[in-house]
Amino acid sequence: MNLNKKSRYIAAFSLLGAGVFTFFILNICIGSVRIALPDVAGAFGGRESNETVIRILWDIRLPRAAAVLILGGALSLAGYLLQTFFNNPIAGPFVLGISSGAKMVVALVMVFLMGRGVRITSASLIFAAFMGAMLSMGFVLLMSHRIRNMSMLVVSGVMIGYICSAVTELVVTFADDADIVNLHNWSRGSFSGMTWENVKVMAVVVSIMFLAVFLMSKPLSAYQLGDAYARNAGVDLRLLRVCIVIFSSILSACIVAFAGPISFVGIAVPHLVRKLLNTTEPILMIPACFVGGSAFCLFCDLLAKTILAPTELSISTVTAIFGAPVVLWIIKGRKA
Repeated sequence: MNLNKKSRYIAAFSLLGAGVFTFFILNICIGSVRIALPDVAGAFGGRESNETVIRILWDIRLPRAAAVLILGGALSLAGYLLQTFFNNPIAGPFVLGISSGAKMVVALVMVFLMGRGVRITSASLIFAAFMGAMLSMGFVLLMSHRIRNMSMLVVSGVMIGYICSAVTELVVTFADDADIVNLHNWSRGSFSGMTWENVKVMAVVVSIMFLAVFLMSKPLSAYQLGDAYARNAGVDLRLLRVCIVIFSSILSACIVAFAGPISFVGIAVPHLVRKLLNTTEPILMIPACFVGGSAFCLFCDLLAKTILAPTELSISTVTAIFGAPVVLWIIKGRKA
């Protein structure tokens, strides 16, 4: 049995890793300008002489693909943390309104600062998004003490999301500056316009959060077995819950700050990974969710760029097409 489990885990991680590698390469090669794989290899090896190809790869496609890989994994990991915290398979940053709260505060900060000609750094965007995420998360936690029904708690989160989205739309609609009006594209979710500076900042933040969450594997495993078991195992439940809230909010903030709110990834991917591994062990689920989220978002971003080219779809449009059926499947399974 142990050998079968080990073989399954190796096969699952190999499949997820192959998906990340394949979709990463396809994202680099496919776009408005097709770049053959030998040309990509030539650009990496310094043998490519076409300056246009080099600039497209290094300035546009590589930072975008790297950002999708990092943020997709972060979004899936945030969803896994929230599902563990609320013990609800459809809890996620988008559904609970956390992404919308982060989006609202980022939009307000950008409008206020850009309207005064102030340069906005990546760190300030993440901080603003974190404050918005914590604001929404605080309301959800407040409601969770009054509402024991998890279905109603999710509905409360959805209502928070609608309110925050409405405020964001008002801010974007009445903005005067042309650059601020372009916030509308960001508010729908997009990985376009990524730079190496963005990638460097998000890589540092997400790496630290991933390591912190991975180190929580053992307490999370005990937490999944119930409060009484966790206490007997020596877990500080208050500290663990605070860490889950803060870490999931920082991950959600990083995603929203750079790519806007992205729907359904945080719900669908952890559930699919759980089915693939056939286990709920955090020490396996945490890295698998990250890799699975990266592969899923790379696939969806590839479709967003190419399916109606030269028009680019918002990433949330594509993730909803593939993620929403998974949510319906989860709901159907719980009612069965």
